[in-house]
Amino acid sequence: MAGSPNSNLRGFNHAVQTLLKQPSQFLPHLTIPTFTHLPEDLGPHLVKNCQTQSDNLNSKPTTPQRIPKIRALVLDKDNTLCPPKTTTFPPQILTKLSHLRTSPTSPFNLTTNPYAILIVSNRAGSHPTYDTEVHSLETQLSHLRIPVFRLPEGTEKKPFCGDEVVKWFKERGVVESPNEIAVVGDRLGTDVIMAGMMGSWSVWCKEGVFEVGEEGKKGRNVLEKMEVWIERFLRERKGCVAPVPKGWEE
Repeated sequence: MAGSPNSNLRGFNHAVQTLLKQPSQFLPHLTIPTFTHLPEDLGPHLVKNCQTQSDNLNSKPTTPQRIPKIRALVLDKDNTLCPPKTTTFPPQILTKLSHLRTSPTSPFNLTTNPYAILIVSNRAGSHPTYDTEVHSLETQLSHLRIPVFRLPEGTEKKPFCGDEVVKWFKERGVVESPNEIAVVGDRLGTDVIMAGMMGSWSVWCKEGVFEVGEEGKKGRNVLEKMEVWIERFLRERKGCVAPVPKGWEE
């Protein structure tokens, strides 16, 4: 595993470089308030959002050639599934996870697709310091069979561990291509950028783990405020559109 449990300076620098050189990579394919709003059938929503953004910029509507089939979910932990630096799942999050794993129509059903969901965190699973978090998360989710990704030795944290995550799903026969994966998280600079580097789709949980006005919701920190402002600026003022995954249009 990576040496320092807390340092992700290279990730921050990469986010800044991406923003300067490829700003559209900072934008998610789909924005939802919280994880509880995640559609069960994601594909149509991903391309619909891309199409809407493109149509707003062009007089001639664009129609995606096909709809992605999402077979796997990469889920962030902090401020997506749990309040930051905790392993406490709000009841509504557990209800949503249970639905995704037990609904007969869900592509992530644990019976038909047992390895479809993987938690990838820059805390739990990233360093031995957080082994107690891994144990807590996997114990609570044992009935849903949702594991935490262990960062391989010598591999860096998000957004640089995408290849290893794709490999994890491929080895278990879940996906054949990265564009069958959706990365869901609250951070543009890690979760969304990692999805782009992987060749996958991205879903941004804009409000984090709690809805606006919900008890327990805290104010955004400086980086979170910056990301919200940057996303709006790129989309509304610069007219940027989230690019489809590499190879998707081929």
